[in-house]
Amino acid sequence: MTIYNQVSVNDEEPAEPNSKEEVTPQVPMPVDALIQQRLFDSRTVSLFGEVKGEQCQAICGQMLAMSEDDPKAPITMLIDSPGGDLLAGMMVYDLMKTIEAPVRTVAMGLAASMGQFLLSAGTKGQRWVFPSARIMMHQPSSGIGGSAEDILIQVQQHRLTRELFEKEQANNIGQPVEKIHEDSERDRWFQAREAVEYGIADHVLSSWRQIKSNTSIDNQ
Repeated sequence: MTIYNQVSVNDEEPAEPNSKEEVTPQVPMPVDALIQQRLFDSRTVSLFGEVKGEQCQAICGQMLAMSEDDPKAPITMLIDSPGGDLLAGMMVYDLMKTIEAPVRTVAMGLAASMGQFLLSAGTKGQRWVFPSARIMMHQPSSGIGGSAEDILIQVQQHRLTRELFEKEQANNIGQPVEKIHEDSERDRWFQAREAVEYGIADHVLSSWRQIKSNTSIDNQ
């Protein structure tokens, strides 16, 4: 008796790989996201447009991440802003003053109100102004309403805020508090060179390479 080995045979032809299922199409990164990534990689944040809470929260998050990556490498802040929310801007200001990394500020276009305040808050020696930029300084403003008692409370808070604002301005700019108070009673406009002479900025920018090559830091 002959015994045959039983062999399992699959009569079906092997399926060819489905190229459509195996290849994942590469979706290009949106231009805005690509630019933001390039700026982040170069340790650059941008304050463009009105100062608002959501934007300032994003700027603070970026600066904290950059500080974690390298706590001593400079961070560049580009500013083109008419100003805006006082408390949102002060959030950025406080972070600029508490992280170890020096912050280079660069005014391009317009740096007014809170935009001017943050420009002057940069690391001394590394505050820049584009030649055609315009700078505007004035006192903080806020809307006041409600009952008579509430209005009195708001007026008191506004005065305290202005005193704090002027004290910080004087420290950053190098002018007496009394002069800051007088000059910010109304809108005070500066051209680039005037902003440097007043102490709001340190340099008028003539080449972008100046920012990257400037290593002078005065944290006092």
